[in-house]
Amino acid sequence: HANLWKIILLLQHECQDLGLSGFGIVGIWDCQDLGIPGFGIVKIWECRDFRMPGFQNARVSECHCAVCWCSLADGESSRTRMRSAVSVREGQGVVLLCGTPPRAGDLSFAWIFNEYPSFVQEDSRRFVSQETGHLYIAKVEPSDVGNYSCVVTSRASRSPVLGSPTPLVLRTDGVMGEYEPKIEVQFPETLAAAKGSTVKLECFALGNPVPQINWRRTDGLPFPSKIKLRKSNGMIEIPNFQQEDAGLYECITENSRGKNIARGRLTYYAKPHWVQPIQDVEVAVEDTLSWECRASGKPKPSYRWLKNGEQLAIEGRIQIENGALTISNLNLTDSGRYQCIAENKHGVISSSAELRVVASAPDFSKSPMKRLIQVQIGSTVDFECKPRAFPKAKCSWKKGGEQLQENERISLLKDGGLRVANVTKGDAGTYTCLATNQFGTAKGSTSLVVTGGASGDLMIRNIQLKHSGKYVCMVKTEVDSVASAADLIVRGSPGPPEHVRVDEITDTTAQISWQEGTDNHSPVTTYTIQARTPFSVGWQRATTVPDVIDGRTFTSTVVDLNPWVEYEFRVVATNKIGGGEPSLPSEKVRTEEAVPEIPPSEVSGGGGSRSELVITWDPVPEELQNGEGFGYVVAFRPSGTSTWIQTVVTSPDTPRYVFRNESILPFSPYEVKVGVYNNKGEGPFSAVATVFSAEEEPSTAPSGVSATSLSSSAIQVSWTAIPWKMSNGRLLGYEVSLYWNKGQKEESSNRVKAAGNETSIKITGLRSNLDYYTAVRAYNSAGAGPFSATVNATTKKPPPSQPPGNVVWNVTDSRVLLSWEEVRAMDNESQVTGYKVLCRSSQGGLQELSTAGTTAELWLQLQDDYLIEVRATSEGGDGSSSQQILIPRLASTFSPFPLSQLLSASFGGGGKNLN
Repeated sequence: HANLWKIILLLQHECQDLGLSGFGIVGIWDCQDLGIPGFGIVKIWECRDFRMPGFQNARVSECHCAVCWCSLADGESSRTRMRSAVSVREGQGVVLLCGTPPRAGDLSFAWIFNEYPSFVQEDSRRFVSQETGHLYIAKVEPSDVGNYSCVVTSRASRSPVLGSPTPLVLRTDGVMGEYEPKIEVQFPETLAAAKGSTVKLECFALGNPVPQINWRRTDGLPFPSKIKLRKSNGMIEIPNFQQEDAGLYECITENSRGKNIARGRLTYYAKPHWVQPIQDVEVAVEDTLSWECRASGKPKPSYRWLKNGEQLAIEGRIQIENGALTISNLNLTDSGRYQCIAENKHGVISSSAELRVVASAPDFSKSPMKRLIQVQIGSTVDFECKPRAFPKAKCSWKKGGEQLQENERISLLKDGGLRVANVTKGDAGTYTCLATNQFGTAKGSTSLVVTGGASGDLMIRNIQLKHSGKYVCMVKTEVDSVASAADLIVRGSPGPPEHVRVDEITDTTAQISWQEGTDNHSPVTTYTIQARTPFSVGWQRATTVPDVIDGRTFTSTVVDLNPWVEYEFRVVATNKIGGGEPSLPSEKVRTEEAVPEIPPSEVSGGGGSRSELVITWDPVPEELQNGEGFGYVVAFRPSGTSTWIQTVVTSPDTPRYVFRNESILPFSPYEVKVGVYNNKGEGPFSAVATVFSAEEEPSTAPSGVSATSLSSSAIQVSWTAIPWKMSNGRLLGYEVSLYWNKGQKEESSNRVKAAGNETSIKITGLRSNLDYYTAVRAYNSAGAGPFSATVNATTKKPPPSQPPGNVVWNVTDSRVLLSWEEVRAMDNESQVTGYKVLCRSSQGGLQELSTAGTTAELWLQLQDDYLIEVRATSEGGDGSSSQQILIPRLASTFSPFPLSQLLSASFGGGGKNLN
């Protein structure tokens, strides 16, 4: 026969839907007879005696199910049976179908162009899908015209099958214009991927111009180096798939006419694998067995136990919790072969071990006591008594025939041993341990020899772990030598645990496992898990289940994590010595997304411009946003109404929202609340707060505005307050504009503000002898009202620049007489109106006196030194000061009157105490 037939045995149940049961002999002469031109699959049910056409003595007996592949060899070729031509315009996209049989198994695909071995070379324009087998040409060119044949290869048999040729021809009615990408090959919306598997996602689009293809994760994370883009970006390959590779992936196809996007989510699953399998154990009768059985996987595995191949019955003393088996008050019938089975929907694993429940009387044959112990006077000696006994034996001690009781030197140890402290010569003798349980009694003895003599002590200061080891003390005399050896064990805090990893993670939990490090001769009692995030201050202790992790447990669940936060974990071991060094951190993992739970705080608002409602809040920190696509739902309504108006703010960092509408009345109360949402759903709203809409700016100008010159550098501006109602809002104050050029606009003038209900303000720092113009307007949070009418005032001429000269003083007792030359003002200066005398004591007190003349009389305290200076006064202010004069301490008697009274008496008032 011209065809080569191959029979592939399959499982029986795969053929049940074919309706072929009952056939005794089935003969197939050509695949065409079965309606599958070129190649196909024929399934045969119960073909008890099946002859292979074209082959002598070839038979398959008792085959339950077979697959017939019709593969072309020498002779007639199915390529002579041409498929219908596909006619397209130049520039148009086209898909050539391979026609793969259903349920054909694990196949690979290629296409031949015209003649073998001319295979279609894939590039940005041509793509062969390994999912569908079809050939996709994004934009047909004249060089594409020809015959295309699909080649299908079974990965199991590696035998290729050639399909019928499909002619591709160009239409003559024009060229296809440009159009945006149309995605023809895309990956599923949701695809579950196994841990450690290789995931391949395909994406290809037709379009003119030829679309460019790019990939990204929607969470913005960059692709790790292991991810490869192949086939001109038409396929992304993710080897060794892990939980951190799960997420939403996007394929973006784009050309100059537009773009199209395909999205799909990769989910992670893991078959169960052992974290802590069970091992053979031997336990004494009446004791309690605790057998830990822990596996990791996603979803989290469930557990069941078998004994000798049968389901283990749960009763009062037999309990199973989280995979751990506990059997209390063991008896001999509990012995047997046990299996712990962990399973999830992706797989099942089992671990087997033998439980031996033993019962025996005490026996010293395998652990005999020492025959002789030799110690020095004053030392401490320990006697061991550890017979093999099930259950554990109770031990008592005798010295000779005398029963030993505990006292200040003799201690009965918990492990059955005996300790004698501060040994004396009288402690020498034979010590006997009597071990007893319900199955019998045994005894063992040790002789104690007490010696005295010279000391050969060895002292190690600042002992370290490295000092552990075996030490030998040798004592030599001229005629003999003796040696004694001892093992020194230095106990320390544990070393760091090893290989910390995250086996499973959800939105608020993480399953952590590790391997024990060195215990440094002191067993680990507990483990502590610490966590760190980009938002935490260093490492923080994590909350775990169980809360206390014992030293024999190497996995735990961390709870109370924040969703969508990147975490690192490390483990710290603790023993009786203390806490050890922490492990190296685990790889960074991100918790899964969840609906946000925390609404924004400090919801408030107010202010803004006319017809605005301003709502403000404190943004929710990133670590509490719980996922991508975080934003705010702002809801508000006029007080007293029932319908909420809602809007969405998409930026997670935005602290405010402004609603503008001409219908908003000024300073009207609104009820507002702000909620949260992300891609997983909507979270809660904040508590309702009352916020007032924007106020209406003042509409009237202040009246009664006046300006008065105070000096050469200051003027006083006064006005009458405008009428104001609280229903219009809160009046914040008044704004005063000041300028010296009459043609200048108020908007470009200098501004000063008077807060609240003030109706006047003193403006300083002005230029002398200059005409200033000023106007006043009221303002609030909505803005400022109109300016008042403009008024003006001229600053005074500057004070005299000439200082008083030739200051002369004379002292009689406690009286000081001063005189100075008159100051004459220049034409551009203010006229002199008098003089000011300033007197400062060495104690810090300052006196200021005014006089119209050029003399003054002072009465001073006698115990101080004084500095005195004189200034001319004018409407423009004080003039320049004279040179300071120093009046030293006077006599040793005091003035009979206070200084302020003396000055008042001398000048008829005007004295001012500035102390």
